[in-house]
Amino acid sequence: MNNLTKRRHLTLALRVVGLVFIFGVYPLTVVWPAGWSWHAGHSEYLQMIIAIYATLGAFLLFISANPDQHLGLISFTIWSSVVHGGVMAAQSLADTQHVGHLYGDVPALFIVAALLAWLCPSAAMLKLGAVAA
Repeated sequence: MNNLTKRRHLTLALRVVGLVFIFGVYPLTVVWPAGWSWHAGHSEYLQMIIAIYATLGAFLLFISANPDQHLGLISFTIWSSVVHGGVMAAQSLADTQHVGHLYGDVPALFIVAALLAWLCPSAAMLKLGAVAA
């Protein structure tokens, strides 16, 4: 895949991920709670997570117009998805009550990270010094 095609796919991926983060996370917790919701019933934790992901989603939509100028946010999305997914995977394995997450939100975060890293390797390999520059 050439760079222009990869850039178009990155723009599309940022828009799709952004929209899913804004509009998809909450419905998934309702439709498939065993794979997406960590607490039954009303949960302040869930409201906070949805707010954080909706905010990140809005920013991903915003930067999709010019992703090359926002590698730091793409890098954050990649690496925070890896770390968050890893923590959730460990918690799912430690507590069998949450094993459904190994088929829901855990792989979803790893897929987001892998997709963005593949489409934007410069963000996946972003050096800390480059962020400050």
